[in-house]
Amino acid sequence: MDRIVTDKREELSDIDLLHEIGSRMAAADPFHAVLDRIIEVVSEAVHCDSCFIYVLDKDQLVLRASKNPHADVVDQVGLALGQGITGWVAVHKQAVAIPARASRDARFAKLGNLPEDRFEAFLSVPILCRGKLVGVINVQHREQHPHTQREIRLITMLGYLVGAEIELARMEFEKAQLADQLETRKVMERAKGILQRELGVDEEAAYIALQKQSRQRRKPLREIAEAIILMDDLRRSKK
Repeated sequence: MDRIVTDKREELSDIDLLHEIGSRMAAADPFHAVLDRIIEVVSEAVHCDSCFIYVLDKDQLVLRASKNPHADVVDQVGLALGQGITGWVAVHKQAVAIPARASRDARFAKLGNLPEDRFEAFLSVPILCRGKLVGVINVQHREQHPHTQREIRLITMLGYLVGAEIELARMEFEKAQLADQLETRKVMERAKGILQRELGVDEEAAYIALQKQSRQRRKPLREIAEAIILMDDLRRSKK
């Protein structure tokens, strides 16, 4: 009887959890906000010590979100398909659950020198969208942790549920990045044109002048270029 009650409570809890992630996904937030929400939901579901989300970028799995702060590696490093347990899960599209001594698994690969590399338990599940790989969710525990069927099935289901949302958010993120790059190029070209006119130099010399100001003021090139354009606009408005 106690077991039946426990199962019913777990089922209700899981339903509440799935309802929560469904409502959160409907918010259509930016890419990293979506990933952070998934981290929160996963961490609440299994009470883990670490949670990583890798997202497929061309032929590489890039670490895009982490429960623990890792500003030096998030968005900076990744794994090749097939590399480590994460890469194996990505290639085979199957979950892997290791209750202890995960670092001794033949497929294990260190990611830099992170504390998580020494954690005992490791659960890795694929994130899919219509059968297509989108990424991988990794859940880790510092101490030994025998993953229950509920945990494995629940995180695997989350991987299925969030696949489309992550893919959509990723596409929007890349679109915004491209737009920003195009705008930066326009700003740089206009700033170089102003310097060429004002200083009587060629395009290469104008770019070197921008770089020099950027280094001296310790500000991004685009910010320097925008300041030059603003000053030129002000001068023109006074004429």
